[in-house]
Amino acid sequence: MDTKNDDLSDSQIISLVMKGDNSMYALIVERYEAKLLRYATYLVKDYDVAADVTQDTFIKAYINLRSYNTDKSFSPWIYRILHNEAMNVIKRGKKTLTFSDLGEASNNFAVAFAADKLVDKNILKASVRTCLEKINIKYQEILGLYFFDDLKYDEISEILHIPTSTVGVRINRGKAALKKVCQDNGVKYE
Repeated sequence: MDTKNDDLSDSQIISLVMKGDNSMYALIVERYEAKLLRYATYLVKDYDVAADVTQDTFIKAYINLRSYNTDKSFSPWIYRILHNEAMNVIKRGKKTLTFSDLGEASNNFAVAFAADKLVDKNILKASVRTCLEKINIKYQEILGLYFFDDLKYDEISEILHIPTSTVGVRINRGKAALKKVCQDNGVKYE
């Protein structure tokens, strides 16, 4: 990629795509593919289905670029599309797997989890996957967006269509639920 293109904001890239430079969309895919795939994987719990959801998200986002407001952050917009796509897959009853069934994808999830300095390092044992899958999906989802994807409260609020104050409450409750489940399962949490 051209290093001068790396300095462009998402909104600038989208503006160029809307003006006819469709090749610039590859930059958007490059920036968001890994993050969206990780998010989709812990929503649908099947790596292959998550890859399809991610691809469908990029296609749907491209088709609907004209509805994106370039004055706003792009990240919540595309995450919301992915969220909706994943919820549609879940509603259709696609086969889902547990985190421990995901093999390499679950290991990547644990690595991403470990990267966050805000989470107690003692929780980051292999058994955290088991603990995480035992908490409510709304807490799994919000912890993922906040800790793994480094999104801000207002961005999470836009993605999930909930008030910003609710985001904070769910993050706190999610951390407390994760701590309790880990402790109940013998994972040390000091």
